[in-house]
Amino acid sequence: MSLAPEGYPFVAGLALIAIATWIAAIAGFGGGVTLVIAALFTALTIFNLWFFRDPKRLHPTGSGLVLAPAEGRVIDISEVGEPSFMGQQARKISIFLSIFDVHIQRAPVEGVVSHREYRPGAYKVAWADKASEENEQASVGITTEMGNVLVRQIAGLVARRIITYPSEGDRLERGQKIGLIRFGSRVDLFLPLDWEIICSVGDRTRVGSSVLARHPVEAVG
Repeated sequence: MSLAPEGYPFVAGLALIAIATWIAAIAGFGGGVTLVIAALFTALTIFNLWFFRDPKRLHPTGSGLVLAPAEGRVIDISEVGEPSFMGQQARKISIFLSIFDVHIQRAPVEGVVSHREYRPGAYKVAWADKASEENEQASVGITTEMGNVLVRQIAGLVARRIITYPSEGDRLERGQKIGLIRFGSRVDLFLPLDWEIICSVGDRTRVGSSVLARHPVEAVG
């Protein structure tokens, strides 16, 4: 399993501190306090290795499929207005990511990035309804042959950094990495209303692997 590049500084820094404190503890400096500090930084190093993991996933290849842009649990499926890119009512699928989930986001469909927007905001709990409107967020709009799709990365109570890779004009392949959020967050996926939703609230998703929706032509074709 590989590690997201954004995790290297965290893992390296914590590992160096852990090694230094273990050496000090073995040498007898500080007594039990040093042992506790060494164990703490070792645990933090392991946690960051786990948090920034980038597992390889098999991406379904059927045409018209919409893959999960994030790993976590589906907490809401609803019809909402989305004026910034969709320009109309859309179907929103919200995925909550705990600090134990993979935090890399991937493109749910293939297409061209024709919209990219960052908006500062609050840091309320990511599962709250108002998080979609009030929290810090970054949006990536993808134009496909089947319609427009929007992925919105939303910071949570602990998350303080949203990283978005693609720029406007970039072409994305389905399952391609598009960003990462540190630590604990939410991702909203907006789809046209006539696309078939094949997930339910409460479902667990695997980023770039789980199928959340399907284009209506594929559903009957």
